[in-house]
Amino acid sequence: MAYPGQAYGSGDPSQINPQVQQWFALSDTDGSGRISSAELQKVLANGQGGTFSDKACRLMIGMFDKENKRSIDIVEFQALFNYINAWLGVFRGFDHDNSGSIQEEELAAAFTQMGYRFKPEFINFLIKRYDCSQQGSITVDQFIVLCVQIQKFTEEFRKRDTDMTGTINIEFEDFLGVALSTDV
Repeated sequence: MAYPGQAYGSGDPSQINPQVQQWFALSDTDGSGRISSAELQKVLANGQGGTFSDKACRLMIGMFDKENKRSIDIVEFQALFNYINAWLGVFRGFDHDNSGSIQEEELAAAFTQMGYRFKPEFINFLIKRYDCSQQGSITVDQFIVLCVQIQKFTEEFRKRDTDMTGTINIEFEDFLGVALSTDV
């Protein structure tokens, strides 16, 4: 069984995009050489023109923070920048009316494009779970949170599905560890 989802991680420090360097310098307000979730939130709001929740920023920092310092360096920031832009591209491709949100059918199509085959009932559950405005749609911010969590769960599932059958046996405490480490 093949698992969908994009890989993420750090890259070569000598290959940092100049725009990323500029955003990193502007956002590193404490001069630590690292960006916290609060600093990331400012960059995403100012640099991308959108509003990202604290939850989204904490979750993404956690994905790219290889040293468990609750912050990221410039190399990790560039990887995160590329990761966010990839998700934005997917989101925009399915936000057909440019409303800044996607509906249930669009979410299903987005996940299908990413290689996931979710049942309609599960897609409906996801919309209800991530729809902060009760409008039957999710914003780009919540879409990224959802995709990050789906990817993290997929990675944890993949580690345990050694025979690649699409089925795992998991001890209760292991399950709780996965669930609690994937949510913020």
